[in-house]
Amino acid sequence: MVIRLMRRCEICGLSSDEISSSIGVCVSCIRRLNDALGRVRETRSSWRRYIGLPESPPRGGGVKCSLCVNECEIPPGGLGYCGIMRNSENRLTTITGDFNVAYMHYYYDPLPTNCVAEPVCPERRHYGYHNLAVFFAGCNLDCLFCQNIEHKYMISHRKVHERAHLHSVQELVDKAMRDRVACVCYFGGDPAPHAIYAIKASRKILEESSRRSTQRRICWETNGLENINIMKEMARISLESGGIVKIDWKAHTPAVYEALTGVNGEKAVNRIKKNVKIIKELEEKREEGIPLLVVSTLVVPHYVDSVEVYNIARYLAEIDPNTPYVLLAFAPHHLMHDVPTTSKKQMESVYKAALEAGLKNVYIGNYWLLR
Repeated sequence: MVIRLMRRCEICGLSSDEISSSIGVCVSCIRRLNDALGRVRETRSSWRRYIGLPESPPRGGGVKCSLCVNECEIPPGGLGYCGIMRNSENRLTTITGDFNVAYMHYYYDPLPTNCVAEPVCPERRHYGYHNLAVFFAGCNLDCLFCQNIEHKYMISHRKVHERAHLHSVQELVDKAMRDRVACVCYFGGDPAPHAIYAIKASRKILEESSRRSTQRRICWETNGLENINIMKEMARISLESGGIVKIDWKAHTPAVYEALTGVNGEKAVNRIKKNVKIIKELEEKREEGIPLLVVSTLVVPHYVDSVEVYNIARYLAEIDPNTPYVLLAFAPHHLMHDVPTTSKKQMESVYKAALEAGLKNVYIGNYWLLR
């Protein structure tokens, strides 16, 4: 017998086991009230102090980082919101002090793998080959529900912890060129704070692949908040290599986006929209029939409902109704451990909403989690 603890919205009193204590309010109040995010801001600030990271994207002077939409102004000796970028003597660098090395761990994932883009990935039928999965430490978001939260523990309090290792660009190239590696996928965390490193490595991988007359597809799993010029280069690399850019679009309503991720939702959603357009424009140059862009959304119970999914899907459909859109089931984790897994009812609702918005290629990922 499953006992579910009911919680009340602190504003309107709505009772539900899907309202997270880390947020404290329901999604309706988040959408309609400007001051509904007080509880979640306190929750997140407390958590980030515990882990040794800035409570919000730093402002007020210092070295400006333009890698992503946060555009942190990092004070001397300080860190960006991602925990990776650092101001060292008024020079922008990383916590490694060198853009040619990065904190990460990697593994060889047998194909076909549990990839977000699996429904449309050209490698999904290639048994016996591997994806080099590159898991970066750090992220430019702070999602309450993070399914891979170890990326923050890997760099907490500026220390290198268990599974974080330093790898040079050349080391990663060598790993990628091993026999029976078909593709390389950057994720984490997020590749955005490591974009300079990852782009350098990817260029070298493509050069070496060309020299050996082989192919290595380069893919990215990202929140899509990169500087638009960086996104152009990431997408160009995927276009050239036959890879895919996978954007995880958390929510459409700015206030809901901020509640779940901790950053300015209006800026974030606008940046995602711009980067989606950039990728779709490049996709027109692809001849293989493989999509360059795949978008996904984690269906967080109560908070990411048919309203959020419909509006994301409508934007995508207006650009290209054939854009693959993957709806992912949520599992309780991190600060939203008190929320149940996504229900079949909610997944059916958001799936229907995505179709009604005009998308033709909508998929359900990790359906085995549904309750």
